[in-house]
Amino acid sequence: MSPSLPTPELPRLRLGYIPLTDAAPLVVALENGHFERFGLDVSLSRQPSWATLRDKLGIGHLDGAHLLAPMALACSLGVEGVPQRLVTALSLGLGGNAITVADNLYRDMQAAAGGQPVTAQALASVIARRRAAGADPLTFATVYPTSNHTYLLRYWLAAAGIDPDRDLRLIVVPPPQMVQRLKQGDIYGYCVGEPWNTLAVRDGIGCIVATGHDVWNNAPEKVLAVGAAWAQRYPATHMALICAIVEAARWLDESPENRLQAAHLLAGATYLNLPVEVIAASLSGHLTLDQRGTQRELADFHVFYRYAANFPWRSHALWMLRQMVRWGQLPADVDLLAAAHATYRPDIYRLAAARLGVPAPVVDMKAEGGHRGPWKLGEGNAAVALGPDRFIDGAVFDPADVGAKIAK
Repeated sequence: MSPSLPTPELPRLRLGYIPLTDAAPLVVALENGHFERFGLDVSLSRQPSWATLRDKLGIGHLDGAHLLAPMALACSLGVEGVPQRLVTALSLGLGGNAITVADNLYRDMQAAAGGQPVTAQALASVIARRRAAGADPLTFATVYPTSNHTYLLRYWLAAAGIDPDRDLRLIVVPPPQMVQRLKQGDIYGYCVGEPWNTLAVRDGIGCIVATGHDVWNNAPEKVLAVGAAWAQRYPATHMALICAIVEAARWLDESPENRLQAAHLLAGATYLNLPVEVIAASLSGHLTLDQRGTQRELADFHVFYRYAANFPWRSHALWMLRQMVRWGQLPADVDLLAAAHATYRPDIYRLAAARLGVPAPVVDMKAEGGHRGPWKLGEGNAAVALGPDRFIDGAVFDPADVGAKIAK
């Protein structure tokens, strides 16, 4: 155990996760001994859906979870029923999502694009033609109502003039079921984390039309969530968890060789039980988009440590809360700033970062959307290197303006 940390009050822990590539920091922390180094005996429990994971965390069957970032906020606010106070002091990474459509819809979008790149505008044309012909709305899926998959898909659609609630039918499908539902024709497209986009392309039934990075560069994705009461009762255990996972995240971003090793770990029957090459594709940033083998290199598709990826930005929380209001999941009079402060705990992260000797931002919020390339926040030795954060429509979200009118 690290000598700089107090002994964990609860050394034996059970953490839940969904079989996704972005669970890599938890898997690496276990398999490479980071949890053990910080005095923790951790077991990872694979769950079939986000709702199951939420419920098991709520009743104490799990001590913590790899959780959708908006879900932690929604649970605390009671968006999904009885409030379940959760906190996060750790982001598990940035990016990792994509939007995939069925091969037959992709061909229609190609025809609508007329030789130009296939974008959401092409989908808008397909939708208009189908409406004129009296066809039913297309069904798309996301993984959970309060997820960044939902918000990024809606943002992508809305930026092209598509009304997600009028022009499409949106449903919820657990990530591991997405490819099969697409194959069966139950859905025409989805937004999900890897490897479930790459798998659809490999199986010849889907094409990737956009990545989450295209919608919002380096968007937040999963967090380590624990109960608020649990965090208060076991502060040393919480600190050890954060430190171990940050070390694992740093290891993941150190080299391509480490990413490949992580792909082998995730591919095993215990975790994702899929071919290594399917998982390695997104971890390496080498994406195959369609059946013609169109390739795309995207080094920032998965970011686990770089760009202060583990810092729980309250500006990220506020953007997600604003999306909940925008899409009718929260009333407009909710105190969004109070909700962000209650659930997101950058103060705890800074304590862990200090123990590890890693840099951490000195502010809790930043404007989102104004940077097309890498940039630095702060001056001198206190400067933190951050990545691009541009939105697809060029908008800038100012967290200081939480009272502004919700974007339509």
